Amino acid sequence: MVTTTLSTTTELERNAMRAVAIVPARLGSSRFPGKPLASLLGRAMLEHVVKRAELSESLESVYVATCDAEIRDAVEAFGGHVLMTSKSHERASDRVAEAAQSVDADVVLMIQGDEPMITPDMIASAIAPMSANSSVECVNLVHRITDRAELDDRNTIKVVMGLSGDALYFTRSRIPSTDFATGPDPVFYKQVCVIAFRRDFLTTFASFQQTPLERAESIDMLRALEHGRRIHLVETKVETHAVDTPADLRVVETRMARDPLLAQYGDASRYAPKRA
Repeated sequence: MVTTTLSTTTELERNAMRAVAIVPARLGSSRFPGKPLASLLGRAMLEHVVKRAELSESLESVYVATCDAEIRDAVEAFGGHVLMTSKSHERASDRVAEAAQSVDADVVLMIQGDEPMITPDMIASAIAPMSANSSVECVNLVHRITDRAELDDRNTIKVVMGLSGDALYFTRSRIPSTDFATGPDPVFYKQVCVIAFRRDFLTTFASFQQTPLERAESIDMLRALEHGRRIHLVETKVETHAVDTPADLRVVETRMARDPLLAQYGDASRYAPKRA
């Protein structure tokens, strides 16, 4: 019994992967300028993303990748770690790839700075397939869409999943069509911008030229599909809401007001809704 336990532990240690999270953030959002530093429950939205990621036992470190001194100063003020990058990046994944050159890790988890409802369980779900299968080089979380308004919202990136669990396509349009459905409607998925890359694949991905569908849809991950690479999808049951507009920020603020994770990285009482 003792021998078996020691052997198993050794095997786990041998196969352990070093994972870090990198949160890309910039001030120049066309839809919501200054979005990463927008106030959410008394803190910058970006601070929530970083602090909640730091609660994950799956990660060794959490970094913010930015080209903006104002974001750098804000992150350092709340005790976060910053990696400065070029101002030239159009895609978040390219910013993360540049920042990843400065860290030692087997897996790089990109968490968009507009995902303030991130949880440790979501992070573990994104990394797990890479521990289980060495052929998996990229994992993207998805969540089922049940709201018609969200399905029709072009800010919500829809994902089509194949029978293997890999992504077939990403789009801002409503997909798949239900016009010819003779049975139950197909399941609709949205992209959750929590994406795990094996380090080597991230380097390769960033070396690819932008592709026609990537540019047409303005979606990073289409570059990988157009170059014939696989993106494995993992469905998360965690209810999240990305912040694309000021209206989204108000929705998230309401949903997060009683989130139990708040107590783990700050004074929960400061977030309680004010009574009339």
